[in-house]
Amino acid sequence: MMPFDPTTLRYNDAGLIPAIAQDANSYEVLMLAWMNAESIAKTLETGRVTYWSRSRQAFWIKGATSGHVQELVDLRFDCDQDCLLLLVKQTGPACHTGRQSCFYRAVRQGEIKELSAPV
Repeated sequence: MMPFDPTTLRYNDAGLIPAIAQDANSYEVLMLAWMNAESIAKTLETGRVTYWSRSRQAFWIKGATSGHVQELVDLRFDCDQDCLLLLVKQTGPACHTGRQSCFYRAVRQGEIKELSAPV
């Protein structure tokens, strides 16, 4: 094995990389957020998933205010090194709407279908 250095990943012009959070047990896709090299390092150091909030321009530790914590199980990156997959143990809903997943809507036969209600 070789040591991991977050700065070797491919970030966009804003220094960010998309991070997909997936439940480590069910494999349900929970959400997509953004990380930078420092938030990745903080996540690996603490085990608590830390994102970069583009709107607040600040670090965002998932669950710090809601209690809906994401505990890192595994951090993976794709073949181009420009996207992350975070396998997490999710406590409570992942979505700010109170749903388990942010991906609770689908397009079916040209219509929007709501797949789940808030927990």
